[in-house]
Amino acid sequence: MSTPTLYIEGPAFWAPTLPGWEVARAAFRGEGAPADPPAKRPSPQILAPAERRRAPDTVAVALEVANAAVSASGRHAADLPCVFASAHGDLAINDYMCATLATTPAQLSPIKFHNSVHNAAVGYWTIGTGCQQASNSLAAYNFSFATGLLEAATQCACDTQAVLLVGFDVEAVGPLRQVHRSEGLLAGAFVLSPTPSERSLAAFDWSLVHGPATPVPPRSEAARQLPPNAIADALPVFEALADFAGTEAAAPLRLPLSPQLSLEIRLRPAQ
Repeated sequence: MSTPTLYIEGPAFWAPTLPGWEVARAAFRGEGAPADPPAKRPSPQILAPAERRRAPDTVAVALEVANAAVSASGRHAADLPCVFASAHGDLAINDYMCATLATTPAQLSPIKFHNSVHNAAVGYWTIGTGCQQASNSLAAYNFSFATGLLEAATQCACDTQAVLLVGFDVEAVGPLRQVHRSEGLLAGAFVLSPTPSERSLAAFDWSLVHGPATPVPPRSEAARQLPPNAIADALPVFEALADFAGTEAAAPLRLPLSPQLSLEIRLRPAQ
């Protein structure tokens, strides 16, 4: 089954050593160095100061790249449906909640509980931007960004409406580290559009491929130096966007969706 060509706008990226798309793009291309010392966690300006202080790392890093992607696309956040992908949400808060419930349950923080749900980041985003469009929050373990990309592409194609995609994860702590090894902060975002515009970075062709699927290892030294993170399946996509020159089609990239299914994407000139 053929799928319609979509268009990528406004890529955004954030990690402590790659704080922003321009830094990350240069580092992925071998044309710049990672930040030293690493940046502190971002402070999303779309939130009120009190909310900004209370927001957990998941919310801070997700909203940072979401806002950057929308700004770079030239669109309005309130008009964009969105898909937020995270392997497990905030494992640090969930570890705190489990430990507190097991020892001193009466001391459980309402704010921590409020931020423990998997859709906390997208909830903060829609409230902060006034967005009343459709919003999805999904998880697919090691395949979370690829699954989010498939969801966003399907929604964009079916509704012929631009969609914001955001992938993010943070460090796992306590016994939950046995569930999924995840370190540091990592997030990436961009807007998928059904039609090209002057902000389009690349045309995006996509299809499903059946058969054994193998995770794609990072190609650049900057990506390889990042600590293992639960949303690391996003790295090959952003490396490909960084390398894309916009003059000819790039080699296809297969992102595993499961051990037996992949999402194949190909970047080519938008015009």
